[in-house]
Amino acid sequence: MAEERLTEDLLEQLLAAGRPEDYLDHERLVSQELTDYLEQLRAARGMSKADVIRESELNSTFVYDMFKGKCKPGRDNAIKLAFGLRCTLKQTQRLLRLSGMAELWPKKRRDAIIIWCIEQGRDLVTCDDELWRLGETTLIDPELNL
Repeated sequence: MAEERLTEDLLEQLLAAGRPEDYLDHERLVSQELTDYLEQLRAARGMSKADVIRESELNSTFVYDMFKGKCKPGRDNAIKLAFGLRCTLKQTQRLLRLSGMAELWPKKRRDAIIIWCIEQGRDLVTCDDELWRLGETTLIDPELNL
């Protein structure tokens, strides 16, 4: 998988350009679709879609529809999908952006726990245990928190 250019670096180059065209002509900006990114992550890990479904604990029809571009996940489902795809934090943030969802934010208690779990290489179930232990809404069956 090609290394993604940091937004801060791109912004610096854009602001230093004499004209927008100087930046746009020099930089090869690519608009990636969620479906392409999901497939790229899945293939890079050598996972089948069934593996992703099992590890994300999402409905199989829903996952197949996401891979086909028929629907986009909500925020919690995007996070579950990121766990299912064994994403790094950077990959999780990109998956959330491409889904049209807010990135994980370390100033929010629940998000901070999820970030910590991702960075520690925890799986979805372990992350859910941490969320529950610390009194936050879980990702799997959140209605059980009531």
